[in-house]
Amino acid sequence: MSDHVRTDHALTAEQAAELGRLVDVHPEARELGERFAAAGHELHLVGGTVRDTLLASGDPDALAEVVDLDFATSAPPEQTAELVRPWASAVWLTGIAYGTVSCQREQADRPVRTIEITTYRAEAYRPGSRHPEVAFGTSIEDDLSRRDLTVNAMAVRVPEFRFVDPFGGLGDLHRRWLRTPVDPKVSFRDDPLRMLRLARFCAVLDAEVEPATRQAAVELAAQLEHVSAERIRDELVRLIAAPRPRRGLELLLDTGLMLRVLPEVAALRDCRDPVHRHKDVEAHTLAVVDNTLPLETDGPDVVLRLAALLHDVGKPDTKQVHRDGTVSFHHHDVVGARMTRHRMRELRFDKETTKAVSELVRLHLRLHTYQQGWTDAAVRRYVRDAGEQLERLNALTRADVTTGNPRRAARIQRRVDELEERIDELREREELDALRPPIDGNRIMAHLGIPPGRDVGAAWQHLLELRIEHGELSEQEALDALDAWWAAR
Repeated sequence: MSDHVRTDHALTAEQAAELGRLVDVHPEARELGERFAAAGHELHLVGGTVRDTLLASGDPDALAEVVDLDFATSAPPEQTAELVRPWASAVWLTGIAYGTVSCQREQADRPVRTIEITTYRAEAYRPGSRHPEVAFGTSIEDDLSRRDLTVNAMAVRVPEFRFVDPFGGLGDLHRRWLRTPVDPKVSFRDDPLRMLRLARFCAVLDAEVEPATRQAAVELAAQLEHVSAERIRDELVRLIAAPRPRRGLELLLDTGLMLRVLPEVAALRDCRDPVHRHKDVEAHTLAVVDNTLPLETDGPDVVLRLAALLHDVGKPDTKQVHRDGTVSFHHHDVVGARMTRHRMRELRFDKETTKAVSELVRLHLRLHTYQQGWTDAAVRRYVRDAGEQLERLNALTRADVTTGNPRRAARIQRRVDELEERIDELREREELDALRPPIDGNRIMAHLGIPPGRDVGAAWQHLLELRIEHGELSEQEALDALDAWWAAR
């Protein structure tokens, strides 16, 4: 299939073969290309599929993992919808105002892919606006010029599979070099979110940024005020989930973009204290994020990585320098949890993620109170307080060890090991993951003959404390304890 690919843009034979193999792995591309060509319109495969295909040369499984396909076309959106309806099994027009028609084609011998076809376009922001205004373009070169980075401004025309690279994206991809197709100031003013995408692709590709592009981000960082919180949140999550999140986070910090995204993290830079020899909180935080990666068991854990990034945000507000030169940050865990909840709500994170991350921040010091002499009750209380975040909390505690003292680091890791062993031992003896009394509120009301109210909650809480302190209770033991408590009341 590589014979169908023009190689006038310095493609290697291997890359040309990979692009040609797109037709084998994604026959939808050829089928759609033929339909649009018959109607007199151009159709180009664009976006991450092209970039990732070039990156994955020689990996036979990489193309098969692609789920979605993005196309750009000269056809107006209404005509695109007409062309795909007879071919697709489902068509969505929710993005047609922005020139996008989405569809799927279900066939027994193929995986179902989501396909988006967008009319050549240009996007621009007006000052003070949080939503892009769309103007349709006239050529694929015009369309690619409006994209965020040259490495994302490559295309393959179908059905003939001709490679299009007007801005040298292939060479930049080889060098891991990030720059915009046009003047970066023009590009970033048109859509300020591209500055965050710049940071994201630093983390995705482990890439460097062209100096002029970096400087434009420094000068235009305030333009992020014109971007909605939801778009900023989504880009931040993609950055955090990337293979090298630290690279992207460092760019946000160095350019001043972090002040517009997570100002609490930006403030960590001011928490450096070389006079009193306290460690650099910003550098420590980035190291903790790095440390979470090898602890993940099932792909990128965004909740754990966000907790690592935010776990010390309470330090600047709680910093105290004492007469002897020591530095303390009393209650920075509690303060940091409150700050984390506020920021994540501002960024429109869902309630479940916000609660999980803020709880990890609040509890991130809890294990440091663990000693070998912890009672079973203390272990139960730790498990109860951590709840569903128990494994993440232990992972965060391990990641939080960035000391340069090998003995101290090993000692902390051993304490985590010991606590996990204690938890496993208790799990073998009792139901540890569902710490609750053997009777519920209805049983309490029936037994005591009381109506719903505060007394029911207080009774249940008393039984829960007994469960934690003494282990599992039988129903009769719980009822006897309830009678004693009620009599004392």
